[in-house]
Amino acid sequence: MENPQHLLCEKTPLKINALQKTLEIAILFFFICVLFYRLLSLRDHGFVWLLAFTCESWFAFNWVLTLITQWTPVEYKTYPHNLLQQVSELPPVDMFVTTADAKLEPPIITVNTVLSLLAVDYPTHKLACYVSDDGCSPLSLYSLVEASKFAKLWVPFCKKYHVQVRAPFRYFSDNPILSSYSPSGFLQEWTKMKDEYEKLCQKIEDAVQNLAPLDFSRDNVDFAHIDSRNHPTIIKVIWETKERISNGLPHLVYVAREKRPNHSHHYKAGAMNALTRVSGVMTNAPFMLNVDCDMYANNPKIVLHAMCLLLGFKQEKGAFVQFPQMFYNILKDDPCESKVVEAVKKIWPGLAGIQGPFYAGTGCFHRRKVFYGSSLTDNEGNLTSERLNKGCFGNSPELIRSATQILLEENIDQPDDLSCAVDAAYHVAHSEFEHDTLWGKKVGWVYGSVTEDVLTGMKIHARGWKSILCMPEPPGFLGAAPSTTHVMLIQRKRGITGLLEILFSKNCPIFATLYAKLEFRQCLAYLWILIWGLHSIPDLCYALLPAYCLITNSHFLPKVQEPALIIFAAVFLIKHLNTLHSNLDSGRSIRAWWNQLTVGPWSKILSLTASLFGVITVVFKLLGISEVTFEVTQKEQNSSSSDQEATYDARFTFDESPIFVPATALLFLHFTALVTAALGLQPPAHGVNGAGLGEMMCSVWVVLCFWPFVKGLFGEGKYGIPMATIVKSAVLALLFMYFCPKNTTS
Repeated sequence: MENPQHLLCEKTPLKINALQKTLEIAILFFFICVLFYRLLSLRDHGFVWLLAFTCESWFAFNWVLTLITQWTPVEYKTYPHNLLQQVSELPPVDMFVTTADAKLEPPIITVNTVLSLLAVDYPTHKLACYVSDDGCSPLSLYSLVEASKFAKLWVPFCKKYHVQVRAPFRYFSDNPILSSYSPSGFLQEWTKMKDEYEKLCQKIEDAVQNLAPLDFSRDNVDFAHIDSRNHPTIIKVIWETKERISNGLPHLVYVAREKRPNHSHHYKAGAMNALTRVSGVMTNAPFMLNVDCDMYANNPKIVLHAMCLLLGFKQEKGAFVQFPQMFYNILKDDPCESKVVEAVKKIWPGLAGIQGPFYAGTGCFHRRKVFYGSSLTDNEGNLTSERLNKGCFGNSPELIRSATQILLEENIDQPDDLSCAVDAAYHVAHSEFEHDTLWGKKVGWVYGSVTEDVLTGMKIHARGWKSILCMPEPPGFLGAAPSTTHVMLIQRKRGITGLLEILFSKNCPIFATLYAKLEFRQCLAYLWILIWGLHSIPDLCYALLPAYCLITNSHFLPKVQEPALIIFAAVFLIKHLNTLHSNLDSGRSIRAWWNQLTVGPWSKILSLTASLFGVITVVFKLLGISEVTFEVTQKEQNSSSSDQEATYDARFTFDESPIFVPATALLFLHFTALVTAALGLQPPAHGVNGAGLGEMMCSVWVVLCFWPFVKGLFGEGKYGIPMATIVKSAVLALLFMYFCPKNTTS
């Protein structure tokens, strides 16, 4: 192995714990046993047995995909301290921040993300930060202008004292850490910097509350009487760096692309393509970073880590470097935390061992040439000429010239004056610019799904590229997890809808494997994530089975005296033992596992709420009844987890959205079934085929899985399920009971 002192990065296989392997194989073995038992006894039972077999087949299939995805994990190590020794001159990087609604995404959140990026450890003259404001709000521009003034103080302070967390709202959430090694004057400068940040926050808050009306006579004249859905392009160079100062500021540019009602703007994918073109004619860096407005840079060396991976592999070039999505506001032992930990410890490294991690839409560094349609095997000279002849980049000479430089990997001179490129930037941000081009098809971010990130990443993998996972310590980026159930469910529904759009289209990964260069195991990994929404159907059916059997006095499980019951019990117990082992192996407590077990498995709640409605939305689209829309969710900024409620139960809030009806109706149905069985109100069973202890226990378990909804029935205010939802759910449960057969032979 090469001496680490001369390495930029290295790829290392991770060993899977022997106990973990044993538990996972045991689960698969017992799944197979369950299916064999169902098949052998299917002839002696009716519809209920067949439905159970179908659901269990789906669960087994999903478990196989899970194992395939996670079976060969790898990790990447980076050595950023070697970068300056190995690379004579660091390449430029364009950084993109996207926001869409100043009301749902408060400007102070965007400001903190931008400030954290402006202060990263990288030559400032090599960086440019572009902020896309798809809501075209004067508040966003005003906030960025004020933030740039604060940044002139903040960036030198961070670099002088080697501040680790460079998002001010997080840095100032705690008292300054003083030691005998603290430089003299640090406390005074810290206090001054905090006062300046509080002044910045107050200015922005006053503007948001209209306490300080914005001046539309100078920089904001373009925003007078603006309509966020019908407006011209607005581009403002807020700050331009012209000197190579180590603690100076990078370029900062505000971009609001043109929007017209008669032109589709393609949501975030369209905004990213506009940023790609605008930055292409202004700074044209060969590498790009994109982050959401609420995902701040938590590690000041993130750009150095990414460059180690993008420049360090000669034989295995990565198209993009993905940092996992992680959150700063998840409470200890919160059941939600288990999903994040599982992703970081198992899912992301597993994907890295195939063709690479999925593109997550934020916290990702890209090669610009890849977004211009480049493949690993392309002859760029011939390919560039072919593309230019077809006009795939559009009719901008400046953009064509910059794209040619990128595709041919020519040296790119940094512009002396950004203002000279503003006119060209306006042209490429025009709403009609993409007509008769390949933007959104083979160039740039791909259109066709509200989860443009997964679709775009899959298209890149289909061209033969690999992607690279980067998990430095501390984590590269941190964001805020949804603080309420409603926001979480909307985000989940939007994601599920987009994934199913990809699955049921020409963009299905199966076609990319058959006709392109997507590896087979990577195809299975994409299928594993794309079918997440479809889990809601077998989950719902399987959750209904215990109640149905208790009401109709039938059964779908072996009797207590039958040895086959051990197989079903083994699957249940070993799966939960595997979850316990995963928690302990990740450094989490037994209490965290117990909370996950008793408070309500998030996967089941999400499956029968957001995922189910995501499926319905896509069905309506396929039938031509309605179209899918991109829903922007409320973003909140908490300085620390202590700002939240004392327990994670406060996360569960309810409203009159129909998304809560199926789960509430399921709860009513199981309450009714348990009372019916306890009082002996069931119809007579045929022989020994009546409902038994197994069905009773499963019904109780379903109720426990939806325990937050049980609390919601007795809660008040936003923590209580609204009466309208209760009535709709009760009617739905009664309809199910009405159509249940009074006699059954299964």
